[in-house]
Amino acid sequence: MVFAAQWAGEKKPLRKEADKQEEVSMRKTVTLGAMTVAAFAAGAAGAATLDDVKARGKLNCGVNTGLVGFAAPDANGEWQGFDVGICRAVAAAVLGDPTAVEFIPTTGKTRFTALSSGEIDILARNTTWTFTRDVDLKFDFVGVNYYDGQGFMVPKALGVSSAKELDGATVCIQTGTTTELNLADYFRKNNMTYQPVPIETEAEAKQQYLAGACDTYTTDASGLAASRASFENPGDHVVLPEIISKEPLGPVVRHGDNDWGDIVRWTFYALVAAEEYGITSANIEELSAGTDMPEVNRILGTEDNLGAMLGLEPGWAKAAIAAGGNYGELFEKNIGENTPIALSRGLNAQWTDGGLMYAPPFR
Repeated sequence: MVFAAQWAGEKKPLRKEADKQEEVSMRKTVTLGAMTVAAFAAGAAGAATLDDVKARGKLNCGVNTGLVGFAAPDANGEWQGFDVGICRAVAAAVLGDPTAVEFIPTTGKTRFTALSSGEIDILARNTTWTFTRDVDLKFDFVGVNYYDGQGFMVPKALGVSSAKELDGATVCIQTGTTTELNLADYFRKNNMTYQPVPIETEAEAKQQYLAGACDTYTTDASGLAASRASFENPGDHVVLPEIISKEPLGPVVRHGDNDWGDIVRWTFYALVAAEEYGITSANIEELSAGTDMPEVNRILGTEDNLGAMLGLEPGWAKAAIAAGGNYGELFEKNIGENTPIALSRGLNAQWTDGGLMYAPPFR
């Protein structure tokens, strides 16, 4: 508020000056009003997404066209994988049914259009969190469910042991991805040249690579491990040691869907926190009866009612965890060391084990 005088004896402002102060005050009022309307509209957009999902009775989740371990249909046509588990957890939290999901395959080129157009409610597809995707494309990354980095895979027969030996190589690379830019940066930095072989999907990448259309295939290291595991003779191929980028992968929603973003974000964090506190798919019913750990009780809905703040039932997080297990269970079952993909936890271990997985407090 603008005061004409702040202490006794102060001169009153001239009429012209007073008018100017009044104009400034009005501008501030209009600006605050606009901000309030914008905030209301953003909240309404989020509420609309939740309402749409409930009215539809299913969650539309954008996933990979087929990357074993992350998102791919099994022999019975049922979608399985690490990212699939995130989708099912959200469906369980919102609808109480982890099977109430429509999985919509997307490519590197189509995924963002599918999200921005409203065709999908959430994108869970090995997608890297970057400045431009967040700010320019107007998306919200609700967290990082896999810390990754870009690598290279080559046939063992090529006799290459380092990415720095790939000068002049032909490179299979997915279009519409961060790997395109990373590849150009890496080769330029190391004074090397390459010939790109553009591909659209994981299936095409494997086909072209195995057919010898390119000397090397580059993508996220986890994707290389998944592709290699699906080969008839995985031992004939090696992933080179260099990791040339940071690739924080995570679920994505639209800007403005703040309420919806909170639901997806905290559903993911419920899975992470569940692993930290020892909540598993095996003991969740027992722990739901109540424990001497307030944080566990809040997560499972037996103490306070955090679900109400999200517009969900008290047992929303319990349902999400029960759908496929906690973060660690999802990891080990789909891409862990005892699977053909054989990924170690590495940076994706809990913070208590030297990793980066860390859930904010549930309070």
